Amino acid sequence: MRVLIAPDKFKGSLTAAEVATAIAQGLDAAGVAYTVLPLADGGDGSVAAALAAGFTAHPVVVTGADRRPVHTELAFRGATAVVEVANTCGLTTLPQGVLAPMTSSSFGFGQAIAAALEHGARRIVLALGGSASTDAGAGMLAALGVSFLDRTGREVDPAGETLARIATVDARGLVDLSGVELILAADVTNPLLGAEGASAVFAPQKGASPAQLRQLEAGLDHFAGVLGPRIEDTSDEHARDGLADEPGAGAAGGIGFACRWLGARPVPGADYFLDLLGFDDAVASCDAVITGEGRLDTQTLGGKLPAVVAARSAPRPVYAVVGQSQLSNTEQRRLGIQEVHALTELSDTDSSHDPALSRRLAAVASEAIAHSARARNSSSLIPGRCEL
Repeated sequence: MRVLIAPDKFKGSLTAAEVATAIAQGLDAAGVAYTVLPLADGGDGSVAAALAAGFTAHPVVVTGADRRPVHTELAFRGATAVVEVANTCGLTTLPQGVLAPMTSSSFGFGQAIAAALEHGARRIVLALGGSASTDAGAGMLAALGVSFLDRTGREVDPAGETLARIATVDARGLVDLSGVELILAADVTNPLLGAEGASAVFAPQKGASPAQLRQLEAGLDHFAGVLGPRIEDTSDEHARDGLADEPGAGAAGGIGFACRWLGARPVPGADYFLDLLGFDDAVASCDAVITGEGRLDTQTLGGKLPAVVAARSAPRPVYAVVGQSQLSNTEQRRLGIQEVHALTELSDTDSSHDPALSRRLAAVASEAIAHSARARNSSSLIPGRCEL
């Protein structure tokens, strides 16, 4: 038997690569062969997953969410680059314990896109997730050459709290994106505005108070009306109308909205990254799969990474190592997952912010999975697979 280890990150605790390493330790203890493929779904950790899959790191220095310099990296393979919000201007670029819901900016993400273009990228995968800002991607656009002016003609430094001051958008300085394919990879389907929008759903996680939520919502609404169609592309009906209502426009504090304004093509994040990272080739040589993420819940049923992994692994048995699970046995079976091993069931201590404990528990869980898989009827496994 050979197992494919293909987890997502445990947010706030372990990267996907760290989860995979911990699972591998458990399989080593059980004497089971394995292949390791850390995954991502277009959120934070996407660059790290691409690098683990063989992409090349390209270091850059960008402006973080609070305008301090951030040393980070892009992932390159040929003319394809992966750029993510989280490692450029996300919550992790703020000082620990500090949130800045009104002043955070997506400017650093735009700088990373510009760096990818300068490095020769002709396809740029825009991985959204883990954002600190709610600026509708205005900061990103500013870094790409778009100017925002107030009623007096003075330039506005875009952030959540300043969106309502923007009176004019000057896109004449926008970087040349002709011949560049922009891929918007995210599994968030929220629109920009309203009860399910970027402010109402995500800004509380970024520290916004109820009064600030109202201010951010008003700013997003105003900005959506001011931005208008992209100058170079008035033929696309979505560039003229309806971008704010599109599923995913509210991703990453509304950066999804600005990415669509740039002409980015939205794709389901999990499926796209499984293709990008070579999942089908990896699973073809394995008999069973262990996946996982920080939490299994009803959102997982809607197409989050473990659900996609399970669907694309069939008929191989799929097991999950997760931080916690809120799914019933029936929902678990609907996912196509044979067993779920939650770290919360293995210890009375909360491991969600204890990486060392999370690694130990994940190894324990995977060793148990190895013994369970061996005990299953041999007909449930696919014999004769060759090692990668």
